[in-house]
Amino acid sequence: MLGHATSHAATIIGLIAIVLWGFMAGLVRLVSESFGATLGSALIYTVGGMLLLIVRRPKAIRQAPRRYLITGGALFIAYESSISLSIGLAATNAQSVEVSLVNYLWPTMLVLMTAAMSRKRGAVWKALPGALVATVGVAMAVGGENLDVHEAIRNIASNPLPYALALAGAFIWTVYATVTPSLSEGYDGTTVFFCCVAVVLWIIHFASGDGLPASAPGIGGYVALVACAAAIAGGYGCWGYGMLHGNMETLAIGSYATPIFSTASSTLLLGVALGMPFWIGVALVVAGSLINVWFARRS
Repeated sequence: MLGHATSHAATIIGLIAIVLWGFMAGLVRLVSESFGATLGSALIYTVGGMLLLIVRRPKAIRQAPRRYLITGGALFIAYESSISLSIGLAATNAQSVEVSLVNYLWPTMLVLMTAAMSRKRGAVWKALPGALVATVGVAMAVGGENLDVHEAIRNIASNPLPYALALAGAFIWTVYATVTPSLSEGYDGTTVFFCCVAVVLWIIHFASGDGLPASAPGIGGYVALVACAAAIAGGYGCWGYGMLHGNMETLAIGSYATPIFSTASSTLLLGVALGMPFWIGVALVVAGSLINVWFARRS
């Protein structure tokens, strides 16, 4: 049935990914607390890969363009590895928040790169005001009252690698989202790429020597594992379909909501209250998105 979806329906499916990814951060934290960081990540992508093989079984791999498999697969795996390593290398909770903010530059990069790829006259300059407003909103929503620019500069100077990896990851995902649709020739390799990431994460887990958790996880840990795998895998499945068959400009603008959903769901799952900076950030993200929509319709 998905194969006959219109471009409008495909765009909506792609936007569902943003909602699903919103639960990722909080659920990953719950899984890590039960299984450990490396084992938890490997299990998430293994279960997620199994779910995708059931729901989104890919066509025979020989039908996929070789350049798409190599380029798309390398970018997908590089992105996941960059983000996982950047979070793992953050020395403090404050650095973890700052690294997340750097990663969340990808919606802004995606809006600007999509505008550039559209080849419309002045598209990048028209997209820039809304992108800047929304980026400030993301910083306020995610960083909240704990965001200190001077401290962030000191943290970057003392431990630059996780920030560099997060920035590289944001750029890699932007390139993946804008380049692979033209290389794919309609072939959706999301399931294949996702399973490859699972293999890489198992290699990282065994190489790290972390082993099994000290105590057996409770039922809540397994529930969080399945929910997290479904959210992440479902998100990538929806995004991959929307990216190939939907409107990329709409998906790019809608991607600003990813960090908003992520922050909101994390606070609910982890029992933290949302402060005023979050709601101001939400308002700025909405304003920036509306500015982008307005300019896009005038183009």
